[in-house]
Amino acid sequence: MYRYDDFDEAFVRNRVAEFRGQVERRIDGSLTEDEFKPLRLMNGVYLQLHAYMLRVAIPYGTLNSRQMRQLALVAERFDKGYGHFTTRQNIQFNWPRLKDIPEILSLLADVEMHAIQTSGNCIRNVTADHFAGAAADEIEDPRPTAELLRQWSTDHPEFQFLPRKFKIAITGAPNDRAVTKAHDIGLRMVRNEAGEPGYEVIVGGGLGRTPMVGKTVRDFLPKADLLPYLEAILQVYNLSGRRDNKYKARIKILVHETGLDEIKARVEAAFEEKKRAFSGAPADLVSAIEAAFAPPSFDNTRSLAFDRAQEANPAFRSFVETNVAEHKNPAYGIVSVSLKPVGGTPGDATAEQMRVLADLAEQYGHDELRISHEQNVILPHVRKADIPAVYEALREAGLATANIGLVSDIIACPGMDYCALATARSIPVAQAISKRFDELKLEREIGPLKIKISGCINACGHHHVGHIGILGLDKAGKENYQITLGGDGTETATIGERTGPGFDADDLVPAIEAIVETYLNLREDAAETFLQAYRRLGADPFKQAIYSEKDEARAA
Repeated sequence: MYRYDDFDEAFVRNRVAEFRGQVERRIDGSLTEDEFKPLRLMNGVYLQLHAYMLRVAIPYGTLNSRQMRQLALVAERFDKGYGHFTTRQNIQFNWPRLKDIPEILSLLADVEMHAIQTSGNCIRNVTADHFAGAAADEIEDPRPTAELLRQWSTDHPEFQFLPRKFKIAITGAPNDRAVTKAHDIGLRMVRNEAGEPGYEVIVGGGLGRTPMVGKTVRDFLPKADLLPYLEAILQVYNLSGRRDNKYKARIKILVHETGLDEIKARVEAAFEEKKRAFSGAPADLVSAIEAAFAPPSFDNTRSLAFDRAQEANPAFRSFVETNVAEHKNPAYGIVSVSLKPVGGTPGDATAEQMRVLADLAEQYGHDELRISHEQNVILPHVRKADIPAVYEALREAGLATANIGLVSDIIACPGMDYCALATARSIPVAQAISKRFDELKLEREIGPLKIKISGCINACGHHHVGHIGILGLDKAGKENYQITLGGDGTETATIGERTGPGFDADDLVPAIEAIVETYLNLREDAAETFLQAYRRLGADPFKQAIYSEKDEARAA
């Protein structure tokens, strides 16, 4: 992992001290809330429905046991004993008192963490593939690139007041686990004909009220050209992006209204100018960053314990089938820890559970943890011989739910239970769906199926790229839920299609059940996934199933 140098340490400490003074002035009335708002947002502090919320950055989703324990301490001492992991690979504390937030930030600084640029019209926390550095299909670990971008973008004087927030995601594998095509800039590691690593650069993706799949502006960009090329994109956006309407201020609207060819031409012209003035990132800095992400010293000792445990324990075997992915080292596995127990709040972890995860990372996982954009926690490097012991510890902590990628592994935003922008609840919907399919005992038969729920049009729950997406809206003072089908956040990204009129909360779970039942009845065989079946069949049979059932219910 990357460790702070003297500059990082001083920079973060100075920001904490500065914000401490701003909070004191807000509390004593020297600053009004309107005056305080831009200052708190620069430090990741939001004013939600019931309290202030602090969003803490977990750059590219990577943290160690010491950091996880500090998050547990914050949750226990300053919140209600839990934290909420988000689709931005961050963690949110929903109940801190304003007067305590400077002390929280100081405690986070003790373990090289902060909340800088987790809000505001700036370059937000750079996200990455949560299997980075471990995945068997990886071309190159994307985290050194993500760290370089973090340093480049932090407090960048030209890009602190962009037309709107700006999000960058990067993956080092052909299988896109970072949803790169739904970001303002997506970077996919590729190789050219000579075998040299570089980036496919994608621009103009995004969800929200105008969902769009990003478009490729460069099929191959040499690694050395990354910073000037991104500066060129940001410069074009900063100068030409709309500032008259915040709903049309994202770069996706600029690309759409201007046209991809014209945007390419402007970016290339700006790039040529910047490249001439760019001497390259300092070689010693790049080397230091790359060294920080060197693979751990793996223990390649083979053992039959992993196979024997699966033979002896069906529950462990089920866990392995869903929650353990192939590692680049055959003696290891990547263990995904679900934060989606049946009936639970997606993405929430208690302080006690955080400490269990920290202990497991320290004892069995080379002291590394990852947060996925799907609101789960990853132990990226676990020796297969140790996975049975890890499973037992997870089971005792209520963290061994074997549902990664299945119907109950639901992404959900906080919704109207917390968020001031939400127009409907998300959490109860996720809980009801997971409980219903647990009752039906169909998860394994259904297979891979991604349900994503947003409580408003801002789409923090990524519903547009869910195989089944659910958007909660207010309709004449009553919660109403629109359903979209066929969305995909991978390398074959597509925006889901709206099925038609929305559903009341009471009718929503039966509609989801009808969609799944239709899939099970019409799939070619058990190997055809929901998304494959939808792409083959189209929307009509699913629409017929949910709306005929809705009409029958009304008639009854």
